[in-house]
This record gives sequence, C-alpha cells and structure tokens, in this order.
Amino acid sequence: MTRRLFAAALAALMAPVAQAAPASEPGRVPFDVNSPQVQEEARTLARKPPLAPVHGRRIVEDRSGRKQAGKASFYAPSFQGKTMANGRRFNHAGQAAASKTLPLGTVAKVTNTETGKTAVVTVEDRGPFVDGRTIDLTRSTARQIGLDSQAGVAPVIVAPVAVPQPDGSMKPGAGALPGPATASPPG
Repeated sequence: MTRRLFAAALAALMAPVAQAAPASEPGRVPFDVNSPQVQEEARTLARKPPLAPVHGRRIVEDRSGRKQAGKASFYAPSFQGKTMANGRRFNHAGQAAASKTLPLGTVAKVTNTETGKTAVVTVEDRGPFVDGRTIDLTRSTARQIGLDSQAGVAPVIVAPVAVPQPDGSMKPGAGALPGPATASPPG
C-alpha cells in the first residue's frame, strides 16, 4: 500500500480525532496528526519495541507515547453506569478504555494482532488489574476489533495517538502514524 493510501486510511480512521478540541471531549487531539513534526515524532516512537504490561495493581503512568503489547479484555456488564476514574459514567456503547499505564485522557489506537482490526479509544479509567492485560475496552470497542465474549481476551498493540503531559500539553505518540497500531513506520 502506498504512503498516500496510508495517509488516507488514517485520515478516515481518525477523522473525529484529528481536529483540535477541548481536553474534556473524548477522542480528540489538539494537534494535526498529519503535520511533518508529529509524523517524525511518531516514527521515532514506533521504531522502539513495545512496552510489556505492568504487573500487579499499581498504577505506573507512561507519558512516553510508546506502543504497548499485551492482552485486551472488556468490562463486565455490571460496570454499565458506574463512575470511571475521570468522573464520567461508564457506557458499553462508548469508546472508553482502562489502562494502568496510560494517563487519563490519552487517545490511543488498539489493534487486535489476530484480526488486524483497529479501534480508537480514550483512556478514562484505571485497570485492568489482571497480570498480562494491557487494556480494558467497552463491549462495542471489543466487537470493533474482533474480540468476542467467548474468547474474553485478545493479543493487542496499544499505540497512543496523543498523551497528556503534566504541563497540560498533549504529546504525539506512536499511534499518530497511519495504519494500525502494529504498522511499521515508513522510511
């Protein structure tokens, strides 16, 4: 696939994400993912090996923007309507996700390495607190990447698109590159 087709595919995938918006609006990033500077930073991060899942229940924030490898699971039905770590109510039809390492407000691409399907999520909660798991997804997002309720978990790559920094800015991550989170950087 040519570089132009990758750019078009990313634009289509991230159309609601690529526009600047208030940080309170999930799924939006405050920079142009197609800018040369953002693409160069994303390529640099994508060349680095993925980080492994954090073990145990501790929260270890990673603001680097590097990809993470592990397993995805999805929230149990009983979480519907419960308050997430960011104060919002959980909705299985939304694009929320839980991570022990990505800061709240991170926009990320999650790619199922078995199906190649990708979804864009916003980290709004903490978890999963099971060793080996990297991210918890809503039921609708799990379906979008081909994770069904019988399997329960799937191997994934989580590539941050935009990562909130302590000073309030957003840093581009490896997921700002065109294509799925598993894609190798061009060039």
